[in-house]
Amino acid sequence: MIESSDPPVVAIDGPGGSGKGSVSGRLARKLGFHLLDSGALYRLTALAARQAGVDLGNVAAVADLAAGLDARFEAGAENEPARVLLAGRDVDDAVRSESCGNDASVVAAYPEVRRALIGCQRAFRRPPGLVADGRDMGTLVFPDARVKIFLTATPEERARRRHKQLIAKGINGNLAALVREIETRDERDRNRAVAPLKPADDAVVVDTSGHDIDSVFKRVVDIVTSSGLLDPRR
Repeated sequence: MIESSDPPVVAIDGPGGSGKGSVSGRLARKLGFHLLDSGALYRLTALAARQAGVDLGNVAAVADLAAGLDARFEAGAENEPARVLLAGRDVDDAVRSESCGNDASVVAAYPEVRRALIGCQRAFRRPPGLVADGRDMGTLVFPDARVKIFLTATPEERARRRHKQLIAKGINGNLAALVREIETRDERDRNRAVAPLKPADDAVVVDTSGHDIDSVFKRVVDIVTSSGLLDPRR
């Protein structure tokens, strides 16, 4: 049960590559709030399943892994998402791989996995507040969020961003293949029966295509400021 006296939440939803990870981390630092990278929990579940040799089609076994996740986030550098730890081990590169993202999209469609993780996600809501980065933060997990923002961008734009990240890490990536993977994942996420990817009815939608992270962050800060959560002089 979510009480009105609970700490405020800023929900930032959207597809992968829309900029929500970097924006959420910066906003959490600016507000002094806790940060939840909810997508990482699904990626961690998928990674844990792969490492344990669990078939992703074994819903009960995957849900059991989700219920017992030992997950922790550490603040990243400026303009970077939080680093992800599983059982105290840094698995950031592994969970942010394209294959893990595709696996996460599969397990996120299971109601049993979502139920196993929803309590974990809500436990991140602690004083003075929370910035929740995900795909259903404003629609399902925190429907009473003080601010709801949905960041989006074209598949081509998001693929270019991902391609640039891969190149920076010395990893070769096929841009056309990345576009196809993103479009396939979007289709699956939009049409899943449980918590499909879509803006909350009261969310502010921000298209980040063609905009750098600084301009997107400024737009988000303006939205949060107008809600009264942030002093305009800060």
